Amino acid sequence: MKLGIIIVFNNNQDDIKTKTIIDQLKSTDQIEFCLVDNESKDDTLELLREIKENCSSVSIVEIKKHVSIVASKRAGARYMFNNFDLRHLACLDVNTLKSYRLNLSDIIELICTETESIISYDRDLKSKYIIKPTLFKSVFSLMDYLKKVQGKEVSRGLNLIIV
Repeated sequence: MKLGIIIVFNNNQDDIKTKTIIDQLKSTDQIEFCLVDNESKDDTLELLREIKENCSSVSIVEIKKHVSIVASKRAGARYMFNNFDLRHLACLDVNTLKSYRLNLSDIIELICTETESIISYDRDLKSKYIIKPTLFKSVFSLMDYLKKVQGKEVSRGLNLIIV
């Protein structure tokens, strides 16, 4: 069962280590990634395109006029639901990662190594719903998952410090 991950970028060229990210994304075939560029003014989109060229499990949604984070996530979710049969879909904003002083490459590594744990987290969330979630309510926050695993042992000793 595949997991879908939406990652929203906005002027994050300094956070994208293309070679590292490409190597990490190639290490898994259980995840579809949707990289959403929210009208970046730097070279973010070009770096995302380089990643897509090298990874078959990566799609890019380009937003040409800057919108809110919520609207960016919705655009990514709409794309993922229209193009893939996914039961588990998470979203993440790179600028939120930066505010917690987390490294994008480390988080992608965590996603790739802890896929089953992330899916289990989503199953637990869905089991608590009283009514069936709508399209966009079925997308969960990867930051909430990261906060949950804080303090617990995570693969390869990745230490997350989330305030």
